[in-house]
Amino acid sequence: MPSAAISWLFSARSPRSNSLVHANALILAAVFSSVAFAASGELEKLRNAQDRAALETRAQALHADAEKSASDAKKWIAAASAYSYLAEVAYELRDKGGSMRAAEAGARDAERAVSINGKVADYYRILGTLCGQVIPANPIMGALAYGRKAKDALDKALQMDPKSAMAHVAHGVGYYYLPANFGGGPANALKDYKQALALDPKNADAYLWMGVALAKQHQNKAAREAFTKALQLEPDRRWAKQQLDKTPAQ
Repeated sequence: MPSAAISWLFSARSPRSNSLVHANALILAAVFSSVAFAASGELEKLRNAQDRAALETRAQALHADAEKSASDAKKWIAAASAYSYLAEVAYELRDKGGSMRAAEAGARDAERAVSINGKVADYYRILGTLCGQVIPANPIMGALAYGRKAKDALDKALQMDPKSAMAHVAHGVGYYYLPANFGGGPANALKDYKQALALDPKNADAYLWMGVALAKQHQNKAAREAFTKALQLEPDRRWAKQQLDKTPAQ
């Protein structure tokens, strides 16, 4: 990819305007508000257990239900959310292709929701996250096809709801995976996780990703403390336990 194109997709960090175009990082940022859709708690439990088969079945069922009520934005976003959890777990299980396919399906459903009701910030966050989840399987072509969509949707989400802790977590995940020469890396990501925790001190995802960033910096003791806190808040989160187990004590 030409450097100018990369710079366009991954420009330097600015306060909120660059929210998460760095979408190969968005793959684990998809935890959605239970107010937005009734299935959230169920989907979180399946995500926490890495139950890929059940998530796939649930996503397909929610999509079929949305097709029966094509003008119901809530049903489309529920299906999109399920696909995002599915993409997240597929990536955790090291199936980038499966993650990409789930994210593409979810992005289509999220676009339907936004086209019906463009006044809900969380819809844009879900759309932006899904667009970002497409990218890891094919970083160059994926970024070209979905990078701008991810950026625009997530910028819109933060503009509409700047106090969204999960939007800040997703932003931090984006910068964690962004190369340092484009303004990314764990140091920048940690700023977002701290902001998320300032907004929501019980945000398990913020602690989980803080641990990932700290481990990347070889701050193993602090990383283990963050993973431990994440597990205290979400004891069933299998991926957090896996991260804790593989992080040395010192």
